[in-house]
Parts: sequence; C-alpha cells; structure tokens
Amino acid sequence: MIDHIVFDIGKVLIHYDPHLPFARIIPDENERKWFFENICTHEWNLEQDRGRSWEEAERLLVELHPTREDHIRSFRRYWHEMVPHAYDSSVVILEKLIEDGRDVTMLTNFASDTFREAQKRFPFLQKPRGVTVSGDIRLIKPDVEIYHHHAKAFGLNPERTIFIDDAPMNIEGARKAGWKGVVFTDPQKLRNDLAAHGIEVG
Repeated sequence: MIDHIVFDIGKVLIHYDPHLPFARIIPDENERKWFFENICTHEWNLEQDRGRSWEEAERLLVELHPTREDHIRSFRRYWHEMVPHAYDSSVVILEKLIEDGRDVTMLTNFASDTFREAQKRFPFLQKPRGVTVSGDIRLIKPDVEIYHHHAKAFGLNPERTIFIDDAPMNIEGARKAGWKGVVFTDPQKLRNDLAAHGIEVG
C-alpha cells in the first residue's frame, strides 16, 4: 500500500538543459563542452543545490578563470533559458493524483533562488502539499539524510512512500531510506510503474 507519492522536479516535471543558452553564448561545440567539463562543471553547479550562494560560486570561478568572467556569470544570468518548458504529460499525472486525493509532495536538488523562480514560472509546482529544496536545507540527493528529513518534515511512513526521479542513484538513496522508488524515463512508463504499486492514474 502506497500512501505518499514524492516527485523529483528537474527532468521529471520540467525540462533542464544548460546547453540551450550556451549554444548561443559559446557557439563552438568543442569549446562549449570544454567549458562545462572544466569551468562551470556539474560538480560546481551541485554546490549551489547544496546551498552555496551564486555570488560565492561565481567569485570562486572568476578568480581562477578571469578571462571567462562573462561566460561564468552567464550561467546564472541565463538560467531561465535552461528550463524552457514543463513536461505536460508528467504534469497531468501530478495534478490527477492530487485531484484524486493522493498525498503528493516534491523532493528536489535545486538552488533556493532558482527554485522560487521556477515556482513563479510553473504554477503547478505550488499544487503539491509541500516540497523539500536541497538548497534550503544544505542536503542533496542521494544522501540518505535528505530522504529522512523529507519524511520527518511531511509525516511520511517510509514503507508507504514511493519516489519518482530520473536518476537511478537518487532512487537508490530513497530505497536506503526505506522508500520504494521508480526511475522516470517517460510518462507512460510512470503510469505503468504507479499501477504496479496499486496507484491508477485516470
């Protein structure tokens, strides 16, 4: 029996791709690849999800790469272009679950300020009962502690909780916390996975 459904956000409910603005900012594909692998790396960006301010993040990189200052600051400046649209078919599932009276919350690796920006742009992100934002609590998935925090904050029974995330390692973290989990690849698979756990989405 599942009583609680927890959604990730990026690449489950909304699209995210940092190459979208940077294809214009750094048109050369090889140079752009080098920039993301050596300057504005995934690991660097993850620290903003962990709670580091953008001001501090930019300062650290500008000190190391002063000739790249404009490109570095473009990451936050054009963040809105990295999240151009929602996945409508996923949003339909989220909203239908809420309409059916299911307990729905969200757990996301997201910087605090960009999450609030996303909530304004995508109002459906305000429909679930609540959300745990990694940047607010300085914990990130797949650290098992963020799942414990979320369960305690929202009164979830771990054994009756299912987590939906696009990253297998984050699902594994949820399972270590005693939750069930399904890896998101597309909306139809999500419907099938939920049905396998007794949750029919009309």
